[in-house]
Amino acid sequence: MNEVPPPLPTEFKDRKTCLVIFGILTLLGGLLCALLVPLMLWSQSMTAHAANGTPPPHAGSMVFAVFIYGGLAVAQIWLGIGSIMARRWARSLLLIFSWSVLIVGVISLAFMAAMLPQFMAGMSSVQSGGHPALPESAKWGILIFTGAFLSVIFLIIPAIWAFFYGSKHVKATCEARDPVERWTDRCPLPVIALSLISAFGVLSMLGTAVTLHGVIPFFGIFLSGLPGTVFYVVFAGIMGYGAWAVYRLDLRGWWVLFAIMCIMPISGAVTYWHHDVMELYKSAGYSAEEMARIQQFNFFKGGRIIWFTLLGAVPWIGFLLYVKKFFRRAG
Repeated sequence: MNEVPPPLPTEFKDRKTCLVIFGILTLLGGLLCALLVPLMLWSQSMTAHAANGTPPPHAGSMVFAVFIYGGLAVAQIWLGIGSIMARRWARSLLLIFSWSVLIVGVISLAFMAAMLPQFMAGMSSVQSGGHPALPESAKWGILIFTGAFLSVIFLIIPAIWAFFYGSKHVKATCEARDPVERWTDRCPLPVIALSLISAFGVLSMLGTAVTLHGVIPFFGIFLSGLPGTVFYVVFAGIMGYGAWAVYRLDLRGWWVLFAIMCIMPISGAVTYWHHDVMELYKSAGYSAEEMARIQQFNFFKGGRIIWFTLLGAVPWIGFLLYVKKFFRRAG
């Protein structure tokens, strides 16, 4: 993502046609996400009526998934239309979105690679009685296909989008065709990215509260019920303030977000030092069948969850430290 907008080139290649093409493709991606929502609901309905003993998806998890895919559908359709119209805010947001997906994709695929032995063991344990086990070649075929598909979605496509919308010619085309200053021009793109990621964190906190029925690790214990729900809401409000203050280049917002990214991993690590992660799902009201299914693919056994909780915060803290220089300039 660009830090400080460079001067507009006196001569540039007009990328209006490419903006339309990428906008249409982005819009189609949003329509695909919108299609997944009814498909997930239909799948849950079919699973609930099946008589094979397979537990249906947890209702809270399904609500959260529908919310995520519905939000992605709206965002991509909106951004696709903005790209077709060569709006400068659409270029900025698509650049941020592409880089965010790419970075998360790299981290997620690396995590999946580390979980590969656990996936293989889980695939063996879910074979139903009376049915032959999948051969090793079939298991590897499934994993390779899944890895290739996810690499296209989370690495190749966002890398292409980031390269295109990061082009100085695309930027100049949008600024020439949309000369009005937009809200995305009021601070550097990394700051806007931090603000938007934090705003998404607010929605994720509220969604997690629904999914886990208010259960949250808190310095050695699991808060649940009303105390846990109140904590989620208050914490989301604090993060929301941080997101808004950061966009306004208020250094207090940066400190709020920095404190959150330091405190929450420590709180989780302390809790999982004394408790197994499966206790979280038990406190959240998951059934024995649901917990058994989760346990089959549970990578976070022993001290792994502690290291994952602490190391998972490192990239975000690094990003916060990088973004802090823009606040010094603003001051």
